[in-house]
Amino acid sequence: MKKMLLVITLVITALFSEANAQKQIVFEGVTIPRTITFQNKTLQLNGAGSRSKMWVEVYIQALYLSQLSQNPKEIINDNLEMSIRIEVTSALVSSGKLTRAMNAGFEKSAGDNLASLRPKIELLKTYLSDEITRGDVFELTYNPSDKSVWVTKNHELKGKIEGFEFKKALFGIWLSDKPADEDLKNSLLGL
Repeated sequence: MKKMLLVITLVITALFSEANAQKQIVFEGVTIPRTITFQNKTLQLNGAGSRSKMWVEVYIQALYLSQLSQNPKEIINDNLEMSIRIEVTSALVSSGKLTRAMNAGFEKSAGDNLASLRPKIELLKTYLSDEITRGDVFELTYNPSDKSVWVTKNHELKGKIEGFEFKKALFGIWLSDKPADEDLKNSLLGL
């Protein structure tokens, strides 16, 4: 009887461990969920990669989509739920450095819309202005029902930024023809 209980316990433990392994992946030491839920919709992991500066990995980023895609232009232009998840992996990342990097990314991705998007970019900077520490997780999630990007830090909503054009420029930072990092872009696209 004891052997039978031991076997049943081992089988249940193995099944539970396998199910958990399928719900997340570990990428360069960071656990990334395979799916996230936003407004009762499940978004699937499209791809993940790391961003490095001067040989130091600064964050792990993941792209979640409601419909998986390897076409960056379609992703940028889709009016569907999608999210960028950024997990800070270096103590060298600060609010100032993160906002400067995003600002440079917007300059490349926004093109002629940069001036009109400037107030929204400044609003984003205020949502990212708190102290940043290693392990902080930011999610920048587009909600098509109110056409806004929801900014969360460690699962706490910091605020919303309205505008489909802002969403396109934001996702364009990493997915446009002039991305912040070409290798990261390819990783987010699952290439």
